[in-house]
Amino acid sequence: MFEGLMNWVVASFLLGPIQAEITQRLQAARAPQELVQQVSRCASDALPGLVQRAMSNPAWAVGAVVRAQTGSLQPEALLGDAAPSCPPAIAAVRQHLARRGSAS
Repeated sequence: MFEGLMNWVVASFLLGPIQAEITQRLQAARAPQELVQQVSRCASDALPGLVQRAMSNPAWAVGAVVRAQTGSLQPEALLGDAAPSCPPAIAAVRQHLARRGSAS
C-alpha cells in the first residue's frame, strides 16, 4: 500500500510537473514528436527507481516534490541517472533547445 502511494506521489507531483515543463518547452521549440516521446519514455522508465528512492528516503522525496512544484528542480538533477533512457533523452533535449535558442 505504501509503495502504491509513493508511486502516485512521485508520478503526480514529481515527474508530472517536470515532464510537463519539458514537453511545453519542446513544443514551443517545435521539437519533433519523437523527441517528446523519448522524454516520456525516460519519465516512465525512471518512475520505479524514483519510487524506491522516495521510499528509502522520504525526506528526499518531500524536498524533491517541493522543488518540482516551485519550479526550482532541474530535470537533469532528477532524471540524470534515474534510468538508462534518460541521459540520451536529456542530451537530445538540450541539443534541440540550444539549436532553437531556447535553452535555459
